[in-house]
Amino acid sequence: MVAPSHSQRFPARSAMLGEGMEIRRALPTARKRMIGAWCFLDHAGPVQLGPDDGMHVGAHPHIGLQTFTWMIEGEIIHRDSLGVEQTIRPGQVNLMTAGRGVAHTEDSAANGARLHMAQLWIALPDSQRHCEPAFENYPELPQVATGGFLATVLAGTALGQTAPTRIYSPLVGVDLVAEAAAHATLPLDPAFEYGLLVLRGEVTVQGEQLGTGELLYFEPGRHELQLQSHGAAQVLLVGGTPFEEDVLLWWNFVARTQEEIEQARADWINDSGRFGTVRPGSTAGRLDIPSLDGARLRASR
Repeated sequence: MVAPSHSQRFPARSAMLGEGMEIRRALPTARKRMIGAWCFLDHAGPVQLGPDDGMHVGAHPHIGLQTFTWMIEGEIIHRDSLGVEQTIRPGQVNLMTAGRGVAHTEDSAANGARLHMAQLWIALPDSQRHCEPAFENYPELPQVATGGFLATVLAGTALGQTAPTRIYSPLVGVDLVAEAAAHATLPLDPAFEYGLLVLRGEVTVQGEQLGTGELLYFEPGRHELQLQSHGAAQVLLVGGTPFEEDVLLWWNFVARTQEEIEQARADWINDSGRFGTVRPGSTAGRLDIPSLDGARLRASR
């Protein structure tokens, strides 16, 4: 019998996405860098943008990771250096595998629209992190009702359903929505660590009350979670086996050594061809890369 795992509460911090859109960043934090292979989690909205406002993120590169966008409200146009132009709509996932290197832009489809989404990164294991880049859109994902919540399985297997999203580590991602009071028991894999982030409303998890923007983390060893809402609420549950490889996460790169980061940075500055040319159409300019200023990066997991 595995003893119940401990939990920790982490408030998300505010950050800016692109041209003036505020988001909540739940991962990484100073105390918790990753949950499984999930190494980044931003929550944007829900927000009603002004008539002249939109989300516009200029061309920028990635290496060693997968970008994972879960669209709840609104539409985003993804354009990348593979030649892809894909509009992601509510209930869909966009998954871009950066591998050895790719670049992309993101623009809200219409200024003045309502927008709500979660954007995550998945660190690729060493065996896959230099793979050829790829992009996939998933317009349909499995859903199941449980205890008054509608659960959408975004990645991995949960509640008897398996998502079609292509992943390379033992992971799970589930979106749960209640429109009224609900109470569900969620089965967990005791080999996984988990994080539950409130996207809207308030919920009670294992007796702890959480509001929007709060993440509750659970160590491996837990077999189930009690999740309760007294009204409309939405949460995102992510988990996976603890990632055993030390990683460096800097700007938009996930690597293993400082030298890899420095080379990727130089390749973007010099437009070496490594990241290709992003399909035209974005209104935002190419992003400048920050300076390392001689800093020595510290690996973490």
